[in-house]
Formats: sequence, structure tokens, C-alpha cells
Amino acid sequence: MKSSRFLVLAHLIALGFGLGGLLIALPNPQLWADSELGRETYEFGMEYAGSLHIILGTIAMFVFGVKVLGWTRTSIFFIVSFALSLSSELVGTGTGWPFGNYEYTSFLGYKILGHVPFTIPLSWFYMGLASYLLARAIVIQRGWGPVEPLALGLGVWLLIVWDLVLDPAMAHEDLAVRFWEWNETGPYFGMPVQNYIGWAATGLLFMAISRGLWGNVPNLNRSAIWIPLTIYLANTVFAMALSASVDLYIPIALSVILGVLPALLVVPGGPSGSARTGPGRAESARRPDEATLRPSPSR
Repeated sequence: MKSSRFLVLAHLIALGFGLGGLLIALPNPQLWADSELGRETYEFGMEYAGSLHIILGTIAMFVFGVKVLGWTRTSIFFIVSFALSLSSELVGTGTGWPFGNYEYTSFLGYKILGHVPFTIPLSWFYMGLASYLLARAIVIQRGWGPVEPLALGLGVWLLIVWDLVLDPAMAHEDLAVRFWEWNETGPYFGMPVQNYIGWAATGLLFMAISRGLWGNVPNLNRSAIWIPLTIYLANTVFAMALSASVDLYIPIALSVILGVLPALLVVPGGPSGSARTGPGRAESARRPDEATLRPSPSR
């Protein structure tokens, strides 16, 4: 698990580096323009920072997935999420469905078929896997049931809430660098409602297909769950900082109430106190494969 922690740390550093570039370096060139190292760092950031944290997040969650789920299950989730999200994004940028009429700029790396940066389906993978594993751990620890439908529903919910605070900021006209642009407007801070319906449908589809192909699922122990929780919270905080920089405070409040607090339910003694006891909890306790969360040595 040490390698996973190291990769998560690298991901966090890359998030901080990107945030510093967007919120400090770009608006204040006087801070670095007179320094050769500053100029080189700025050029590196402009070339790679947009994609670096996504690549590192992908590697971190893939390595973590292999350790706790096995190669087969992790690879299934990666292939299914990458293929379905890329397909949705390619159709979306070409036709306006299922997300709306938008297009990507050049700041997130090489574009597949000239439309979708290769990093976009990678972000669907690592945030999708983090959201689903986090949701499933919450459902099991709290003794809720039925486990699988609730885990899928909560996983999709967490994924959508992340976008509630990310999308309005990343496409905002006042952000120093815009990562995608909308050719239509909508009621949610310029975002069309269709965008979030498309997010829900895409996330549910690849999570449900992956879960169906997994078969039996080994779960995360209490120490392991900190990795997907950290990934989810760090990326949400990153989006919150971007939203704050362009004065979008309602999305921040929504992300805290609808995303951060529910995610913290996985922490013992979290927002609603200790895990619920009762028939559901007792039933889980009689099934160690679901209640005692542990890494899998196989697959």
C-alpha cells in the first residue's frame, strides 16, 4: 500500500502545482517573469500541468485498485469506464448529446480524434472508481441495504456532485485558462441541466457494467478506504478553490453539503456519528466477505 500512498501524494502535489499556476502564476507574471527558473516552471506548467494531476490520479487509483481488487477487476473498470466515457464525450462534442453543446480547449493534452483530450476518460476512471469504492464502503459500514443498488446510486451521486462544483469553474470566462467552452447556456451557472443527466447516465452505465462483470467483490479495510476518500476530497477541494477564484460560492456550498459530508460518512464518528447498528448491521457482520473490508490477494 506504500506505493499507492506515494502516488496519491504525487497526485496531491500536482493538484497544488496546477492550482498555484492557475490562481497565482498566471494572474501575476511579475512574480516569475524575471527569473529563468520561474519562466521554465511556467512553461512546464502551461504544457503539462493540465494533464499531469489527471495522469497521476489515474496511476494512483489503478495501482490501488490492483492491490485491493486485483488486476482483473481493476482492468475491467478501467476499460469499461474509459471506453464508455470516451464514446459519450466523442458523441457529445460532435452532436451535443448527452451533455450539451461544448468543446474542449488545448490545455488538457492530446485530443483523441481531434475532439476529446486523452485525459478526460482517465479522469472518469479514477474519480469514478474512487466514488464507487467510497460509496460501497459507506453503504456496508452503515448497514444499509440492498448494498449493490445503493452503492451504485451513491457512487453516481458523488461523481455528479464533484462536477457540480468543477464544471462551472473550469469553463468560467474569468478563469485564467478555460479548459472547455460551452456553446449554449443553462440554468445552473451557465451549465445546461442536460449536462448532469448525461453525467449520471454515463457514470451509472460504466459503474453498473463493471460491477456486473466483477462477480464477488473484496472490499476495503478501514485503512485502505483513506485512499479513495483522499482522492475524492482533494479533487473536490481543487474544484472548490477554482470556483472561489471566480466567485462561485453556491456550487461550493452544494459540494460540501451534497458531496463532502456524505463522503465523510465512511469515517468512524463522521458527520452522523458512529456506524448504525441494527438488523442490517448485524446481517453484514455475519458475512465477513462484505462487512470485514479487506484487500484481495487474487485476481
